[in-house]
Amino acid sequence: MRIIVAATTLLVTHELTNFSNAFTSNPTARRSSVGGATGTSLRRPRGIVSAAPASYKQLNAASSNSDEWDDSCDVLVLGSGPAGCAIASVLGANGNLDVVVANQVFEADWVPNYGVWKDEWKTITDRYESVGIDLKGGDVIDREWPVTDCYFGGSYDIPTEDRARFDRPYCRVNRFGLKESLTKNFRVVEANHISEAIGINMFKPTGSLVHDEDGTTIKLQPKDADAPPLTMRTKIVIDTTGHETKLTLKDSIEPHTPPGFQIAYGALVEVDESQSPNLSMIGPYDKEAMTLFDYRTDHFDGDESASIKATKAPTFMYAMPLEGNKIFFEETSLVARPAVSFQECKDRCFRRLEHLGIDVSKVEEEEYCYIPMGGALPARDQRILGFGGAAAMVHPSTGYHLCRALMGATDAAKAIQEELTLEKPNLDRAVASAYNALWSQGNIRQRNFATFGGEFLMEQDVVGLRGFFDGFFKLPLELWGGFLAGWPGLAYNENHESWAKRIWFGLSFIVKLPFPVALDMFLSIVTYSIFNEGWSLIGSVTPFLDDPPSYEYKPNNDRVGDVAAKKEAVGMIRQSKAFAEMPTEVAVLSSSMETIDKEMTEQV
Repeated sequence: MRIIVAATTLLVTHELTNFSNAFTSNPTARRSSVGGATGTSLRRPRGIVSAAPASYKQLNAASSNSDEWDDSCDVLVLGSGPAGCAIASVLGANGNLDVVVANQVFEADWVPNYGVWKDEWKTITDRYESVGIDLKGGDVIDREWPVTDCYFGGSYDIPTEDRARFDRPYCRVNRFGLKESLTKNFRVVEANHISEAIGINMFKPTGSLVHDEDGTTIKLQPKDADAPPLTMRTKIVIDTTGHETKLTLKDSIEPHTPPGFQIAYGALVEVDESQSPNLSMIGPYDKEAMTLFDYRTDHFDGDESASIKATKAPTFMYAMPLEGNKIFFEETSLVARPAVSFQECKDRCFRRLEHLGIDVSKVEEEEYCYIPMGGALPARDQRILGFGGAAAMVHPSTGYHLCRALMGATDAAKAIQEELTLEKPNLDRAVASAYNALWSQGNIRQRNFATFGGEFLMEQDVVGLRGFFDGFFKLPLELWGGFLAGWPGLAYNENHESWAKRIWFGLSFIVKLPFPVALDMFLSIVTYSIFNEGWSLIGSVTPFLDDPPSYEYKPNNDRVGDVAAKKEAVGMIRQSKAFAEMPTEVAVLSSSMETIDKEMTEQV
């Protein structure tokens, strides 16, 4: 049996962003990644294990580094999960940038099971095809279900056995194929950073990470703990080490609620079908359907204590039928604060399967998923670009992440590429532009709307959640699909990108809900708006409040002052008959005007 620990995964789109928190009990089951992940280093620096493709224009620069460091690159990506490899691959796709990915365990498999909506995945493949990266074909998608099923029976006169079916295809991503597709445009260093942010652009230990006008010098610890750190010189550092990163600071100024946590226990199992009356089914689950939610709790009937516990702290079953008698089950707590325990999820999983008459003959893999959802966005004015979980890109009310990270990678990479092609790039502006590509003011407003959704879901017992989702999926696909996407460029997201469309969604939704749930939502809107998040919910559905603070680059003009006023003073002093000669201070000011004008022009 293979045991998988996932430090950060998804509701149905699981992602591991920091492989130092993952292990498997069966090393022989691991596969080697390909495409730029093996070879020898350019300069024999300690811990560098792979060479860049020969097409990089920066090879000569990387191989002629100063004696002060072991290697250099244009962009250093810390972490090698899907988020890290995606942005590294896109950055290196045009061959103009030398990109390095650093992770002591880069060769480790991506271990969680990834699931995506078919139409959402097409938006990803189309975007990646436009930058020269192929994510299509059976090597990346290894299973497709034409329909998606849900079970919300047991409340509001919905029979327990009632099934809701949606004609929206769902796909399973081949994690090995995805990694192969995203590891072709960069070099690899098997080393981890050793730094921790103690303030904006300040790090400990002293000297472990230092920014200057032309880039960053960072120390990386190779896999061999006894080896001395290697020193890397780079223009930009991208942090994809996960939600609880030590490098990317969170915003402590803007109001925010603390994160909730999605916890899941998953098991890839074989089922004994020798007594099955219908081999097209596994228990109640159709092999040709993906089951997204099973929120029924009839497996606790007769056990008052367990039933009360399951009502107050709900979990649902998620089921992916694979080949033959193999199926992946996952018992999931959607979002809670504090988190539901893994043991509770595991116990509920097998109790549910036993109740449904599903005889598990073999457990091939176990998966433990921990996903912080919501919380603060990254602090502004950082030179390090947080990305993926480090930039709080997980959907705050569903846990979706993979497609959001893959789509966001193209936008952030474009901002960096455009700045680094300039004759004299401004690295602060490059990172600020990338942050703004991820978290525009419009996207922040949309996130604020979804954050309220996560808070409301945490307040619900299982009866409330059944009523909530029964109403949610009665909306048109364009509305509920857009809410689940929650990211620019993904399928149906255009239906949530303005305050007017979000208020229309809310009004359309609340009338679909059972009255007790609708009333609870109305009261939650009132209390949340008054006591939480600085009126962010109201700002997300009306035009009346100011925009949230922007991540756009803003030059620091404090040292320049009012240039027009100073120019006027210089001119008037020169013409004045009260001065026999130009005062020293004014002479210095006058001589520096041309330089100031040039600097301000460059900043603009």
